[in-house]
Amino acid sequence: MVGLGNPGLKYEFTRHNIGFRILDNLAQDIRIEFKKVKSYYSLISRGKINNHKIILLKPQTFMNLSGRAVSKIASYYKISFSDLLIVYDDLNLELGQIRIRKRGSAGGHKGIESIIQFLGHEEIPRLKIGIGRPFTSPNLDYISYVLSGFEVEEREKVKGIITLSTEAIKSIIKNGFKEAMRKYNKKLGES
Repeated sequence: MVGLGNPGLKYEFTRHNIGFRILDNLAQDIRIEFKKVKSYYSLISRGKINNHKIILLKPQTFMNLSGRAVSKIASYYKISFSDLLIVYDDLNLELGQIRIRKRGSAGGHKGIESIIQFLGHEEIPRLKIGIGRPFTSPNLDYISYVLSGFEVEEREKVKGIITLSTEAIKSIIKNGFKEAMRKYNKKLGES
């Protein structure tokens, strides 16, 4: 599992770093810790979920070069594309919405673009986390928006998204993509 984000305290709670935060929550949930591995350009954690060995990866290359770290570890461990799961923010989904997909284009996301470029393949499973679009100001550009923090009134919902996404990842591992997509591809709070 690869959570996308940017390294450093400056970016820790930005919208773009929701992938990091979800992997942090998952690691805490299964009681494993991240360690910096320079040769993989990443923070890495290893553990088990339902007797399945997992590797959690938080690239430290900055978002636009995420593919460098993903390709390095996928090559070393001989991980097939279908065994990857990329967790990242999506402007095209409302805040509180998640989408599990088995493949797809980058959709304008620079981190996914980098991964597709380095791996040479779009058949990469992903968990997209809705961060909404910046409709509040016509002058706000998307880069500034994704690098901004969540508003005070959004923070409780974000906690719910992180919890829901962690459950979705466990469901993918335990029950497979089809079941996880049926159960989790909806808005937070929908039954």
